[in-house]
Amino acid sequence: MNALNLAAEVPENPLVPPIPELVIGLVAFFIVFGFLAKKLLPNINKVLDERRKQIEGRIEEAEATQAEAQQVLADYRAQLADARHEAARLRQEAQEQGATLIAEMRAEGQRQREEIIAAGHAQIEADRKQAALSLRQDVGKLATELAGKLVGESLEDVARQSRTIDRFLDEVEAKAASDATKAEAGR
Repeated sequence: MNALNLAAEVPENPLVPPIPELVIGLVAFFIVFGFLAKKLLPNINKVLDERRKQIEGRIEEAEATQAEAQQVLADYRAQLADARHEAARLRQEAQEQGATLIAEMRAEGQRQREEIIAAGHAQIEADRKQAALSLRQDVGKLATELAGKLVGESLEDVARQSRTIDRFLDEVEAKAASDATKAEAGR
């Protein structure tokens, strides 16, 4: 048994590669690694840096846009609050003006009512005086004629006629006034 047979008898480990293959594999790995490190890695880093800068720029733009949107929103809310305050102020003014106008119209209506009532009372009083005067004259004539027929002679004396009529009517008015007072006291 020679040395060759002895080497053949030692079983080889399938996980451990033969040394020449291991050396060739390591040399090839370092060549590929060096090529990648020299040529490809700078390009990859350059592309990654550009992407990072673009992303950072977009983030800054988004933040600026968001800040601008927040400012616009705050301005809008301030304008809306001002508009609401102005609307409330205008509504309050309108209510006050409406109340003032209503009060003025009521006062004017009251004044006109008072004028109409006063004019009505004055007209009634004038009509009453006119009717009383006319009634006095008519009653006086009738009383004089009746008295003349009863006495049998003419009562033509105007002064006497007037005094008699006035005395008679004053008695009638006094009696009517006392009857009215008694009627009111009985209520």
